Amino acid sequence: MLEAQDLTARRGAATLFTGLAFRVDAGRALIITGANGTGKTTLLRILAGLTMPAEGNVRWRGDPVAPFSQQLREDAVFVGHAPALKDELTAEENLRALVDLTATHRSAAEVSAALTSVALDAQRKLPARVLSQGQRRRIGLARLGLSRRPLWLLDEPATALDSAGLGLLTQMIAQQLATGGTVIAATHHALDLPAERVATLALS
Repeated sequence: MLEAQDLTARRGAATLFTGLAFRVDAGRALIITGANGTGKTTLLRILAGLTMPAEGNVRWRGDPVAPFSQQLREDAVFVGHAPALKDELTAEENLRALVDLTATHRSAAEVSAALTSVALDAQRKLPARVLSQGQRRRIGLARLGLSRRPLWLLDEPATALDSAGLGLLTQMIAQQLATGGTVIAATHHALDLPAERVATLALS
């Protein structure tokens, strides 16, 4: 369970949001919507313990989230709006690097299977610089498939995905919820998820 209590965030002299409160239980998703500049990324970074709110606090599994919380780092995967790939590395090498950064070990067979699951089997040995934006985004989907962490924090995960890629993303989120995980995603795209498992938060 992730809970936000009376959150306020500011950027310089501007207040992005104030008095924000919500709770997301295991097996549930919160979809954050809003125009550019309303604080969606800032909110995700606060929930991940990467940015501190001006006021209020966040609790994960009942415990306050401290800055750069070790527990939260072990339980959450944060996927930013940029793919965070190195152009000179292959799709396979990039995926392994992303997994290694989380101090998680996955075998070569698991990495290979994750790329196959997102339709990148033929591109696994290609450098990231020659991949389309949608294919680069699919490497991030493969990373999610290998994460096995209870909390996913996703910033515009559907960007550059075609309809098949969007279907993969939706399927992965649905599976995360079905197995008791929690997902919080900021997105402009509609995701075809079970209505009983999803709430929406609109920032303005």
